[in-house]
Amino acid sequence: MTEGSQIVVPPSFVALFVPSGRVRPVETATVIEQRYELCEDFAQMLLGQAQTRQWEWGITREDVLQRVAQGLQGSDVFSADEAQWVLMRLEELLSC
Repeated sequence: MTEGSQIVVPPSFVALFVPSGRVRPVETATVIEQRYELCEDFAQMLLGQAQTRQWEWGITREDVLQRVAQGLQGSDVFSADEAQWVLMRLEELLSC
């Protein structure tokens, strides 16, 4: 996204920074990349824990995602949109 960066930020994440009725993000490419890295890393970190809990507790993927969603509510690290994106990304990773 930014010059010299090899990070490819997916459109679904960039969209979090484009308010309704606008076409351009309200944050800089650098900020969006940093936030994306944080969210992607967190989703990847949650993957192992989610798989372990699903196996240990014998619960469904939906149950795991619901518990993660509850944990992300009111986060002071992620915005509500970012938390939703992390959850969506975790769901994708669990489906692989």
